[in-house]
Order: sequence, then structure tokens, then C-alpha cells
Amino acid sequence: MQLEGKLAIVTGGGSGFGAGIARKFAGEGARVVVADINLSSARGIADEIGGIAAEVDVASDNSVAALTQTVGETPDILVNNAGITHLPAPMEDVTEEDFDRVLAVNAKSVYLTARHFVPAMKTVGKGAILNIASTAGVSPRPNLNWYNASKGWMITATKAMAVELAPHGVRVNALNPVAGETPLLKSFMGEDTPEMRAKFLSTIPLGRFSTPEDMGNAAAFLCSDAAGMITGVAMEVDGGRCI
Repeated sequence: MQLEGKLAIVTGGGSGFGAGIARKFAGEGARVVVADINLSSARGIADEIGGIAAEVDVASDNSVAALTQTVGETPDILVNNAGITHLPAPMEDVTEEDFDRVLAVNAKSVYLTARHFVPAMKTVGKGAILNIASTAGVSPRPNLNWYNASKGWMITATKAMAVELAPHGVRVNALNPVAGETPLLKSFMGEDTPEMRAKFLSTIPLGRFSTPEDMGNAAAFLCSDAAGMITGVAMEVDGGRCI
């Protein structure tokens, strides 16, 4: 029960890695706000774990501001997990609309949640923020250029936030998963076929994708008091992909 008594917000918590993190947090004793653009999905996970469902568009300032009102108190843990990608394509063929959407959801969202939740965390002098980045930000794959760049941005933002917020007692870390069994997997691969899966898996020394459970376990540790001396880290949960 390493998170007992803590309040956690998990964006994109209605499916995939976010759902795995929400489940693990609840299992470790946290009260969890499952925030997702799909309210039905958020309710499904929240009902399962005894949490609170909230609808949020993390790329919208008004929506993130409304989330603070729904939560109603200062969170101990904030997980910026919501993310999207563009379909694999040469960098010059990705549409401006897709580029803007990827940067809004993957990068601007971190700014918006910081804008609305960090002041209260600074006031109470404690808190843990976890950004779900990607191995794509460390070892980019071709034809996912702007997604790769957005996750590289998130890793740098994590380190910058950690340095600035350390004097206020707020720790900031990131997780870098490899591709996993989530709704985004097909988008990463372009097509979900046995051949494409085999190609992806051949680049992962441990020979499997990241799972929501893997992410939940790592997230629970980094957001717990056991990691009280860890900040500014981008931990790879990738089966050796980035070696």
C-alpha cells in the first residue's frame, strides 16, 4: 500500500497504459481520478477501481481548468499519460492538422496541467508529477518523426520541470515505454499484422511489448515516497530497446 492516502490524477486513464497505471495506483491505496477525453472509458475504469471519472481534453485550457474544479483539492500525484501519434509517413507528408494535434496532446497538455496544478503543489510543498514519454524520444523510429519529436520534448520538459520544482518539494519524472498492447499500437505500426509485430519485437531484446502492468509497476514506484530522492529521471520500461 505504498500510495495509501494519496490522491492521484491519471490523464488518458480510460485505456491502455493509463488504465494500467490507474489500476496499480488504486491497488496501492491511492484515490484515483481517471481523466479521459472518452468519459465512458473513464467511467469503466473508475467503476472498476473505485475511483472518480472525469472528462477532459488535455489540449484545451478550459477543459483542464474544469478538471481542477472536478478534483477540488491538490493532487499528490499527477500523471500526464494522454497521448496520440500520427500514422507512419515521411515527415514531409504528415499534414499540418496531424502535426498540430500531436503537439497539442503530447506537449501542450504538459504545459496546461502544470499551469493549473503546479501552483497548488508548490503551495503545499510536495507532489509527484510523472510524464509518460516514449523510447521514441530516445531512439526514434523512421516515419514517426513528429511523434518522436513530441516525446523528446516531453523528456526535456521533465528534466526542466524537475530542476525548477525541486526547491518546492515537487518531484518530476518520466517513463519511456516501448510500443505496447494499447489502442496506439496499430497507429505506430501502420498495420497490425503478424509480420509487422515480428518486426517490432525483433528490436526489443526481452522479446515482448510493454504492458499496462509494466507501466503501472514503474509508475507506482516513481510516484511513491520510496522514490523520494529521484527526480528528473526518464526511466526506460522497454525490455532493452534503447540499449
